[in-house]
Amino acid sequence: MRVQQLLKSAAVTLADSGVESSTLEAELLLRDCLGKTRSGLYLSLDQQIDETIEKKYRDFLDRRCRREPLQYILGSCEFWSLDFSVTPDVLIPRPETEFLLEHVLSVTGREEGFSPQRILDLCTGSGIIAVVLAREFCTASILAVDCSSKALAVAGKNINFHRVDQRINLLCSDLLSGLNRNSMFDIIVCNPPYIKLYDISGLEPEVRDWEPKLALSGGVSGMDIIGKICTQASSHLHRGGWLFVEIGADLEETVLGVFRSSGRYEQVRVVKDWAGNPRVLQAKFNG
Repeated sequence: MRVQQLLKSAAVTLADSGVESSTLEAELLLRDCLGKTRSGLYLSLDQQIDETIEKKYRDFLDRRCRREPLQYILGSCEFWSLDFSVTPDVLIPRPETEFLLEHVLSVTGREEGFSPQRILDLCTGSGIIAVVLAREFCTASILAVDCSSKALAVAGKNINFHRVDQRINLLCSDLLSGLNRNSMFDIIVCNPPYIKLYDISGLEPEVRDWEPKLALSGGVSGMDIIGKICTQASSHLHRGGWLFVEIGADLEETVLGVFRSSGRYEQVRVVKDWAGNPRVLQAKFNG
């Protein structure tokens, strides 16, 4: 079968399985099998496909038809205009987390004389936040924490790939429980599990059936992890240090209530993302 025929057939197959961007994904999967750029693929539309390549491609299509995420099939994902490895042991990076990072840079960049030297990336997952922060804060040392050793293996691969391993250390810990009491930070950034337990069943199959539940579920209220972060983070922030947490759009009032009533923070607010949804909790430790 020729490239053009295979692409058309694949797009129909994916669409019939409920994949929305079926034409684009058929192309991306075939490009990966052939090792071609987009222009290279379209220059070879009349090329006959090797049987081995066609079998690999059809295996990819079968996986995608079972709604396995494209990023897991390809083993990589773009975030912050950088390439990152991803596996089913970590969440697939999303634009909401890019917004989180943009807000971190915006707030800390406006603060005169604020030059963070120690940063904590809590619930690091694939390590995307740690890598981006290492590139943006070129003199800072970063600790990337996760309770999953499998996630930390993926994070380590990404940290090494982007050559920031000299400034990022990894720690397997249940939130901040494994930190030395003298471990203090200027910034703590976290994308925690925050989806309400009973909402997970209603998520799209790619998320519900494939992404790690450990990194999704925030318990019945969605606040299990965020509540702990509010309590624990204050013991590891320098006075005037910042905490930034990605949250679910339905948690704004609850999150604000928890952080404001703690008495440990000031400048507590939730910032809306590009879509107008409440997305980032910011709080400054008042000592």
